[in-house]
Amino acid sequence: MKPRWRFYLIGFLVLMGFDTLSQLCFKLAALHAEPFAADPAWLLRVAGSPWVYGAIAGYLGAFVTYMSLLKHAPVGPAFAASHLNVVSVLILSAWLLHERLSLPELGGAVLIVLGILVLASAEQHDGRAPGDA
Repeated sequence: MKPRWRFYLIGFLVLMGFDTLSQLCFKLAALHAEPFAADPAWLLRVAGSPWVYGAIAGYLGAFVTYMSLLKHAPVGPAFAASHLNVVSVLILSAWLLHERLSLPELGGAVLIVLGILVLASAEQHDGRAPGDA
């Protein structure tokens, strides 16, 4: 079976986009519903926030995308690549929400990317193309 690099690249970018959308929407929903209080008024503020519905839509999109990718991609690299959203959320939170980035966070992001590259490289060196059984 021939490699489907374009399918993988587009699929994992879409997955990362949906996951990132979900995380950022949850953060914005929390900010919109402040101050936190475990009471019905707070739950109504959360339920009335459009950001909550963006997060739900993001999770649904991520689920469908991930299940579609798992039909074709090897599980190890697919699972690892699904965690790229940690890196994208970190970067977009700093840029859009003005959150501070620390050196350990940046180091962790680099390690995540390196881990995914190592797994992808290991699949290629096994003599199998990603997606081959």
